[in-house]
Amino acid sequence: MSNESNYKARWWHTHPQTGKVVCTLCPRKCQIPQGGRGFCFVRANINDELVLTTYGRSSGFCIDPIEKKPLAHFLPGTATLSLGTAGCNLGCKFCQNWDISKSREMDTLASLATPVAIVDAAKHSGCRSIAFTYNDPVIWAEYAIDIAQAAQREGIKTVAVTAGYISPDARTEFFQSIDAANIDLKAFTETFYRKLTQTQLQPVLDTLIYLKHQTNVWFEITTLLIPGENDSTDELRALCDWIVDNLGPDVPLHFTAFHPDYKMKDTPRTPHHTLLHARQIALDAGIHYPYLGNVHDPKNETTYCPHCRQQLIERDRYYLREYNLDLNRCSSCRYVIPGVFEKSPGNWGSKRVPVRIDRSCES
Repeated sequence: MSNESNYKARWWHTHPQTGKVVCTLCPRKCQIPQGGRGFCFVRANINDELVLTTYGRSSGFCIDPIEKKPLAHFLPGTATLSLGTAGCNLGCKFCQNWDISKSREMDTLASLATPVAIVDAAKHSGCRSIAFTYNDPVIWAEYAIDIAQAAQREGIKTVAVTAGYISPDARTEFFQSIDAANIDLKAFTETFYRKLTQTQLQPVLDTLIYLKHQTNVWFEITTLLIPGENDSTDELRALCDWIVDNLGPDVPLHFTAFHPDYKMKDTPRTPHHTLLHARQIALDAGIHYPYLGNVHDPKNETTYCPHCRQQLIERDRYYLREYNLDLNRCSSCRYVIPGVFEKSPGNWGSKRVPVRIDRSCES
């Protein structure tokens, strides 16, 4: 591994009996012997210190529509500079980005850039935000925090797309400079989390409660519906009821379609009627802003006013069509719509533009 990428990690201590390094970044609390790596593969014990081996290294940079994260109530229509690294602290059998998140090949990391270079690239390309995505930014928290702080100084927002599997030790510092997040609530049973992700549900729920009640981070939730695994009526009702009871009705909830991948290639795609059923359950539970994703369904990608049912933001595959918001109010009944909105929406559309970042161009 390249020494240039080894960065002394936060959130660890030495085990008093074994002498191993104990990583406290996430609930796994990996005990790592000298020369070894944690479950995520990118945090390693080098000379009895925990280091992040991918600091400053990315699997690539790309300008995306913010709606792709997905975020429906955060700077609609604007472009975000997306980046990820390699590895993950979850073991999802259905991972849709497995070539990046499950990679143990450092060759996956093609781009090398400092936080300042990334912020400069976002500025020069007209991006309103930088998104930490593709793999979970929790495992490269030190790098993400440094980028977020550099972005904050330049007035650029940051977005974390994460499963929310992070320890209380690290949670506060990680989210301190983050403006928005999409939290992947993968299911609503411990059985699912244990069997299909090798993690636990409760720490994710704790992260959601923390974000709602102890931060100003704008966040939305995504649940990928997998046929026969997390799409039962009872489970979806329990999930939606928990959201309303603990987070309130205004947190947008995205139900997205599964497609066969990684270790679940024999599982069928999510039927459209399952997504529609989930959306109706959410509405019946009192959730104001349920959306469908990974399918073409403009009617159910669109934002409606929960008070007067006016169509507020019409969406069609990341394109914004009709727009009836006056800042954060319904233009018809003046009902306040939660989120982060500007006077006019962006017009980025569905473009996906790869970006090469040259460190020699840093300002």
